[in-house]
Amino acid sequence: MTKKQDNPADVNPSDVPPLGSVKDSAQQIWLAGLGAFAKAQEEGGKVFETLVKDGLGMQRKSQAIAEEKITAAANKMSSMAQGISERATGQWDKLENIFEDRVAKALKKLGVPSARDIDELKAQVEELTKAVKALSEKPAVPKARSARAAKPEA
Repeated sequence: MTKKQDNPADVNPSDVPPLGSVKDSAQQIWLAGLGAFAKAQEEGGKVFETLVKDGLGMQRKSQAIAEEKITAAANKMSSMAQGISERATGQWDKLENIFEDRVAKALKKLGVPSARDIDELKAQVEELTKAVKALSEKPAVPKARSARAAKPEA
């Protein structure tokens, strides 16, 4: 490491570049910057177009993946909903059966006939109706004969 010299009188004249070379270096640096700027402008449009194309491709891929994920999620939710619906239906049927049994017991305690009791009564009525018809179809005893039997002969 070299020490900075605090005293300008201690500066070696051979260490100081000539004024013309500093000016030339600054001019070259300026021109290099302008060249880099021009090159960036020229290549920037091409790079921008390439980036747009790459971005469009990436957007399409991400949309396709998102659509697959959405479809898979929708299918999964549909199957879950169907399973829940089936379980709920089963539970509802159980609840309905329990309710029907309790109502039937309550009606029986109150003396209200059940549907089965009514069906049995209907069957008995039908049998009795048939029996009555069968009896009414038999020939009746003539009234004249029964009237003579009731009168004593003189």
